[in-house]
Amino acid sequence: MADDATRQYLTFTLCGEHFALPSLLVSEVLDMPTVTVVPLAPEYLRGVVNLRGNAATVVDLGRKLELESGSKDPTCLIIVERDYDGDTLAVAALAHAVHEVVEIADADIAPPPDMGLAVPTRFVRGLARLDGTFTIVLDADRLFSLEELSAGGGEL
Repeated sequence: MADDATRQYLTFTLCGEHFALPSLLVSEVLDMPTVTVVPLAPEYLRGVVNLRGNAATVVDLGRKLELESGSKDPTCLIIVERDYDGDTLAVAALAHAVHEVVEIADADIAPPPDMGLAVPTRFVRGLARLDGTFTIVLDADRLFSLEELSAGGGEL
């Protein structure tokens, strides 16, 4: 792909950090609904929500990304659609606030630093500077992979 390619990203905050996900993967953003807890799931899987008659797994990105949660509970869900073995399934990611869709050129995304980043670099595509603030561009393929979501003994 050319270095001058520009893509759209949904920006959001979680635990005081600024993040971005490719907007093509996001189907909707919802106010926080009731979450049904699933016993024996890994701690970063909060449970499931009813999404128009279908269950969507709720991922606590704060825990998944090893962030300090603080005292404020997430207020919204970012619904991300992923392909798992030929089936498209919805995954709901917790966020404190969703901001806007922005365009970021591939050339403006710097590789993650070797140290000093607030989250594990295996989930990071890179850093982009937006309005004077560094935004962590997440690697949705790794973050929401079946292997990552089922790690720790839980099932998707």
